[in-house]
Amino acid sequence: MAKKGYVDDVQKATLDNETFRTVLYTGEHLQLVVMTLKPGEEIGEEVHEDRDQFFRFEQGKGEVRIDGKANPVEDDFGVIVPAGARHNVVNTGDEPLKFYTLYGPPEHKDKIVHRTKDQAEADHDNDHWDGKTTE
Repeated sequence: MAKKGYVDDVQKATLDNETFRTVLYTGEHLQLVVMTLKPGEEIGEEVHEDRDQFFRFEQGKGEVRIDGKANPVEDDFGVIVPAGARHNVVNTGDEPLKFYTLYGPPEHKDKIVHRTKDQAEADHDNDHWDGKTTE
């Protein structure tokens, strides 16, 4: 059976996103997720021991903290966080910080939607990738 993959205007999908986290596509080795942080909001410090992560920022201003170093980010910035690095994304601006992230391998269950950070935190123990892909 032929696979379709993910083909869409990812910038538009990112800018249109109003949720804390929405998984758009999950492959066997890579996952696409859109996120929006409200002013002052952050993802929360985390470490992914076994996966790299790429961030692409489309709107707003923030910081990506990697192993204690704060890196300012804004529209059109890209950041790679290597596996094993402690990191956090913080919205330091006065408008939503909108970005997408790629996990390799996937981090979250396919198609999961967390409308708020509180919902994501409450679901934290149940949203880890279970090996199921989009197709």
